Amino acid sequence: MYDIFDAINEEKNKANAPLAERMRPVSLREFLGQSHICEDNSLLRRAISLDKVGSCIFWGPPGTGKTTLANIIANSTSGNFVKLNAVSSGVADVKKAVDEARESLKLYGKKTYLLLDECHRFSKTQSDSLLPAIENGTIIFIGSTTENPYASMTPAIVSRCRVFEFKRLDDNTVKKALYRAINDKKRGYGELNLEVKEEAISHIASMSGGDLRTAYNALELAVLTTEADKDGKITVTLKDAEQSIQRKALSYDENSYYDMLSAFCKSLRGSDSDAALYYAHRIISGGGDPLLIFRRLLAHSAEDVGMADPRALVVCSSAMTAFQNMGYPEGLLPLSEAIIYVCEAPKSNSVVVAMNAARAAAESNKDDTVPMHVRNAVFGDKEAKEKSRQYKYPHDYGGYVEQQYLPDSLAGSVFYKPGNNGFEKQVREIRKEKGVKKPY
Repeated sequence: MYDIFDAINEEKNKANAPLAERMRPVSLREFLGQSHICEDNSLLRRAISLDKVGSCIFWGPPGTGKTTLANIIANSTSGNFVKLNAVSSGVADVKKAVDEARESLKLYGKKTYLLLDECHRFSKTQSDSLLPAIENGTIIFIGSTTENPYASMTPAIVSRCRVFEFKRLDDNTVKKALYRAINDKKRGYGELNLEVKEEAISHIASMSGGDLRTAYNALELAVLTTEADKDGKITVTLKDAEQSIQRKALSYDENSYYDMLSAFCKSLRGSDSDAALYYAHRIISGGGDPLLIFRRLLAHSAEDVGMADPRALVVCSSAMTAFQNMGYPEGLLPLSEAIIYVCEAPKSNSVVVAMNAARAAAESNKDDTVPMHVRNAVFGDKEAKEKSRQYKYPHDYGGYVEQQYLPDSLAGSVFYKPGNNGFEKQVREIRKEKGVKKPY
C-alpha cells in the first residue's frame, strides 16, 4: 500500500545522503568510465539491455563503479534483486536468499540477482552454500571485489562467473563527473550560487587516484566548509581543494612527471644513489604512488643489475613487502634502502640480453623438436623409452655432464653470456670448474 509519509521520508533521506550517493548513476547513459566493458555494443551492455546478464564478478579498485553498475543492472532487470555483504552476511543469509529465489522462480518465473559486496571475504562454507544455486541458475550472482578473484575466491565460484576487470578512472572522467555534480540542480549543487575554480577541480581529480567516491567527498567537503561572500556566492579555490583532500597540489605537469620518472630509472642504471633517491622522493612527495617506484626498482634490479648481484631482486621484493606491511611514511625506509642497494650494486644487462635472444629464437625457430633423450618417455613407445635411457643424470657425474638439451636446430646456441662484474665473474669460474664448454 502506498504511504505518502514513507515517500516523503525517502525523499528526505535522498536529499541528506552524501554527494557520492546522490550522484550515483541510475542508468547506463549516466555511467562514466570503464569503456572497455561498457562501450556501445559491448557484451555486457548488450546483456544488460536484453536482460540476459549471467553470473559475473566485478573486480577493481574502490570508487570505479562496481556497485553502481550492479545497481544499474538491478534497475534494468525484470527480476528480483537481493544485496548482501560478505563481511556481515552468514550462511543463513545466503540460504534464505537462495530459498526465496527458488520460490520466486517456481511460482512466478522471476529470476533473482544476488549482489554480493566484498565477495572475496566469503568463506569456503559460504561459497559452498551458494555454488549449487549459481550452477543450476536459481540465482544470478554478481560479485563485487577489490581483490583479485582468481587468487582470493573459491575457484569453483570464479569458474562459473564472467570476470570483468574495472580500471582506475582517468582524470578527465573524474573531472566530468565533478562538473556534472556542480551543475546538477536536482542531485548536486546546481541550485547554489557556486563557482569551483578549474585548478581546484583538476587538483581533486588528480589527487583522487581514480577513485570517484574520494573525489565527490572532497568536493562536498570543500563546498560545505567554504563561506559565501556578501553576495551569497561560494567560491572554491585551489587552497580549499587542497585542504579538502589533505594533499598538496602537484608542482609538476604530466611531462615533468615522466621526465622525473625517466631520470629516476637512468639514475638507477647509472649507479647514482643520490639522484635516484631525490627523484623517487620528489615523485612521491608530489603525489606519485610509491608502488610505482617499487615496480621500476624490481624491473631494474633484474634488467640492470641482474646476475651481477642476484640479491638485488630479493632486496627489492622484501622492501616492497615491508612497505605494504608498514605503510606510509615508515615504509619509505625500506624503499630508500632498496634504491641505494640497486644503485651501488655492480651492473650487468646479461639477463635482458639473454631473455631477448631466447624469445627471438623461440618465436622464429620452426623446428623445436625436443631431443629424444630429454623427453618425457613415461607414455612413449618402445623406441622413446629406449632413447630416454641415453639421458645422462648430472648427479651421477658429480653435478654436471655435457649433453644436448636444446632442439637440434638450436644446438650450440648461447643466449646467456655472463659478464665480468660482480657475481658473474664467479659464474664464469663455476662454469670453468664444471668444464662447461660455451663461448662468451
